[in-house]
Amino acid sequence: MRCVHCQRCCRDTMMELSEADIVRLERRGYRREEFCSIDEDGIPRLRNVGSWCFFYDSEARRCCEYRSRPLGCTLYPVNMDEDGHLIVDELCPQVGTITAEELERKGKRLRALLRTIDAQAARR
Repeated sequence: MRCVHCQRCCRDTMMELSEADIVRLERRGYRREEFCSIDEDGIPRLRNVGSWCFFYDSEARRCCEYRSRPLGCTLYPVNMDEDGHLIVDELCPQVGTITAEELERKGKRLRALLRTIDAQAARR
């Protein structure tokens, strides 16, 4: 799948962040408090500014940290439903281009990422 930069996934994001995501973005010069908020569940998530992700550049109409974006953004539109089944987010216009192999590969990485994020939140 190739991102067509439609910006739909950048709007009203609730993307969860791992500590590795946060550290990588801090190394890029951002302060954690700028781009991250921690909900009552202890899970850090990307902040929105208005209805857009903190890293969305409205002039360029794309992510200003695309190469350093969180792993969850890289794996999108592969997601998990509440029952833990892999799904492809219908919001993405490229939904029909995801192959079964890509779904499996990204799904495996997504499950590992979510386990890591949950473990990190439990230690907070």
